[in-house]
Amino acid sequence: MTIREVEAKSILRKHKRIDSWFISCYGMNLYRGCTHSCVYCDGRAEGYYVEGEFGRDVAVKLNAIELLRWELDPKRKRVPLRRCFIMLGGGVGDGYQPVERKYGLTRKALELMYEYNLPVSLLTKSTLIERDIDIIKSINKQSRAIVSFSFSSVDEGISAIFEPGVPPPHERLKTISLFKNAGISCGIFLLPVIPFITDTAELLEESVSRAKEAGVDFIIFGGMTLKEGRQQEYFYNVLRKTHPELVAEYQKLYRGSQWGEATKEYYDLINRRFNDIAKKYKMPKRIPPSLYRDILEQNDLAVVMLEHIDYLLKLEGKPSSFGYAAYSISQLKEPLSSMKGDLRKIKGVNQAIEAVILEILETGGSSYYEKLLLG
Repeated sequence: MTIREVEAKSILRKHKRIDSWFISCYGMNLYRGCTHSCVYCDGRAEGYYVEGEFGRDVAVKLNAIELLRWELDPKRKRVPLRRCFIMLGGGVGDGYQPVERKYGLTRKALELMYEYNLPVSLLTKSTLIERDIDIIKSINKQSRAIVSFSFSSVDEGISAIFEPGVPPPHERLKTISLFKNAGISCGIFLLPVIPFITDTAELLEESVSRAKEAGVDFIIFGGMTLKEGRQQEYFYNVLRKTHPELVAEYQKLYRGSQWGEATKEYYDLINRRFNDIAKKYKMPKRIPPSLYRDILEQNDLAVVMLEHIDYLLKLEGKPSSFGYAAYSISQLKEPLSSMKGDLRKIKGVNQAIEAVILEILETGGSSYYEKLLLG
């Protein structure tokens, strides 16, 4: 492993609109590069501009905490931060990869979140997060925290091949139980599932079943992307050694999409497969509204719930314009409550969507959404 110590120009990354996966408008990468070295990681793709050899070389942003404090300081901000979870982890470097033991940037960032009374969402593959259970408990009591782990499956042998620098699945599940027992909401990002390897009905059901046993509050599911260039070359090199018979099948699935996407038919297949299993175990397929409805401002709350409804309907193979309505609302400057009589003037809002929005504004929830979430 090669460590480069660098000076960053900024840390807090602001999204143009709220991210309904993480219920977040802000994220950060305290490290660039990741020695977890997951074979499927799209951090290897050229578009992420990670210098050096991905999986071996890591850049540590030495001034990250100083910058973050300056960026979070309410005294210098003309416009306050939007009410949402601040996202730590994911992107191009896991905040709890081994280098965190030495530098402790994620720990220090969490201490800042507590100081500024900000809700936090963490995504990791590392059990090192157990070290910080004390500060995460304090944040959860003060403003709320969500801890999520990503898995491609819960199969130990497959994980050893495709996630060589990561604690095995049983250890990650044990850590989830530890946080759940401490009263902290937890989720699993079952993504990416690896085509023909971890996407079988048997392995998906095992993953959902063991997640249920661990007490997770939700599972977010997704297929794998494989961008042409370094990511695809690295993945195929490993595949030729471990599953050479699958290379031709992959070439049928991945046909040069700009975003590295597989065919729509394949994604539809695995989404239906996961949906059936999630229903069986009554597992929420997005972060439940009970974890965020009292945190978000009304427009962002509506955007998140409408985007979730859009996803859940499409998961059932049904058409939906909820996503279009959510996008339109995300562009509004005025609060929805000031437009109660004019909601139908918003692009994409029909009579059914208007009824959902009105219920969200009046109650902070949607009975239709709650039904879809588990149904």
